[in-house]
Amino acid sequence: MIRQLITSEEFTSIQEAQAGLAKIFARAAERGSFYRVLRNNLSLGVLIPDNIWESLLEDLEALSSTSYLTMIEKSRQSKKLYSAIDVKKRLRFK
Repeated sequence: MIRQLITSEEFTSIQEAQAGLAKIFARAAERGSFYRVLRNNLSLGVLIPDNIWESLLEDLEALSSTSYLTMIEKSRQSKKLYSAIDVKKRLRFK
């Protein structure tokens, strides 16, 4: 995910969620956001569209990998820097 997740948070009431769950999921997916469901201004939980959920699971899986964390640690210790152009070339982005 490019932007921080917390900036993607929106709010809805439990009544609105119950009345139009599919509509809320569609709106969240379209906006790239998720909804915190409230009842009497108390949070009950969140509604997360599938694309954001899959991305979160992928991130959590990566962060549970010791080899991935070791690579990050080594990379942070390295003094070698790459320009955005070099990174795009290495990843074969256009």
